[in-house]
Amino acid sequence: QFILGESIRRIEEAQQRCDRLDTMLMEALPRWSLAPVVKALQALRGVGPIVAITLAAEIGDLSRFETPKQLMGWLGLVPSEASSGTRTRRGAITKTGNRETRAMLVEAAWSYRLPAREERRYRARVEDLPEEIRAIAWKAQVRLCQRYRTLAASGEALPKVITAIARELVGFIWDIGRRVQPT
Repeated sequence: QFILGESIRRIEEAQQRCDRLDTMLMEALPRWSLAPVVKALQALRGVGPIVAITLAAEIGDLSRFETPKQLMGWLGLVPSEASSGTRTRRGAITKTGNRETRAMLVEAAWSYRLPAREERRYRARVEDLPEEIRAIAWKAQVRLCQRYRTLAASGEALPKVITAIARELVGFIWDIGRRVQPT
C-alpha cells in the first residue's frame, strides 16, 4: 500500500508540474513574436496550444522553407531511399529531423481517424481567424480524415497510416505558416 501511495503521489506531482508549465507558456504567449502563427496553427484539428507552441518554437520561421517537401525533409518525415542503377527502393521515414516536433505531429495526426466535423469548440477556436486560414484548416480536416480512412481500409499498418497523415499535415502547417506573419 505504501509503494502504491508513493507512486500515485509522484504521478500527481508530475501532473501539477506539467500544469504549472502549461500556465507559464500560456502567460508568455501574447508577448512572443510567433504568437500569430501559434494562433493560426490551432485552426488545424489535433493542434492545440501546446502542440502549436512546440511547432512554432522548434521550426521557427516557416518562410525559410520554399516548399512543404523541404519542411517534411527537415522534420524527417520523408521515406528513406536505397537506389542502385534503375532500381529504387523506398523504406521507412528518415527520422533525421527534429524528434520532438515529429512526435507532436504524429500525436496530432491521431485525431484524423474520426470523421471531419465542426464542433462548437472548434468554431470558437477559429472564429477570429481570417477566412483564408479557416478554409485551409477545413480542407486539411476533410482531406486527412478521408486519407486516413482510405489508408486504413487498404490494410496498411496503423503506425504507417498515422505517419503518412502527419507528413501531409506538415504541408498544411507550411501553408498556414507562410500566410501568417510573425509580429
